[in-house]
Amino acid sequence: MIDATERQDAAHALLQAEQSRQPIAQVSRTWPAMEIADAYAVQQLWAQAKVKAGARIVGHKIGLTSRAMQMASGMNEPDYGVLLDHMVHADGARICASQFHRPRLEVELAFVLGKSLGGTRPGGRPVTVYDVLDATAYVTPALEIIDYRTEVPRSICDTIADNAAAAAMVTGGRIVRPMDIDLRWVAATLSKNGVIEESGVSAAVMGHPALGIVWLANKLAGHGIALEAGHILLAGSFTRPTAVTAGDTIHADFGPLGSIGVSFTE
Repeated sequence: MIDATERQDAAHALLQAEQSRQPIAQVSRTWPAMEIADAYAVQQLWAQAKVKAGARIVGHKIGLTSRAMQMASGMNEPDYGVLLDHMVHADGARICASQFHRPRLEVELAFVLGKSLGGTRPGGRPVTVYDVLDATAYVTPALEIIDYRTEVPRSICDTIADNAAAAAMVTGGRIVRPMDIDLRWVAATLSKNGVIEESGVSAAVMGHPALGIVWLANKLAGHGIALEAGHILLAGSFTRPTAVTAGDTIHADFGPLGSIGVSFTE
């Protein structure tokens, strides 16, 4: 474990790396006693500093939803990060690539809550997939932009402290109520500059994308934190990350759920 001062120093270092757009050494190297609990505390301090500077928390992202990625990271569960208002972009956005260090795109579904979920529940009953579907106002196609503010290779503590690599997101396509379709079988292709780079199906996210939300709600409930109505929850990627640079044009086709287009500028 590291102490409160070291946690604050790590959060400050990550904030500076983001502002300067210059990656820093892995926080797990600078503070080698850092554990997963410390990493989440650093992430929270980072988010608090962003909110103090004027940002607003609009949701969370879930990462490491595939068993293969968990094993590669030495984890036995997913991880999570915070989504801030300035991270959210709409279909057709032109995004400046230079604001990131090494941006990559992932294909996901976003759950938007119609009512709160989790927190302190009567009798400590855990959140279930039915609770998630009941609390969700709608589901929409999404792309997550992930980025690193530290050098690589990264340990799981580096990733978590660095807001689980969350940098930005794009939503678009058709919104659907969660019970109107079988969310397990939403398929998508991701094209870069007219060439299909990735494809996948949402069942790759823990068997059902809502199960990632279940995990998140129960994880945060252990800290007395509820997911709020209106929050956007990125359920986890069902494609491998695709690198993007300035000049790239991206098109994600979700079939009956429509598509998302985004381009990257200097």
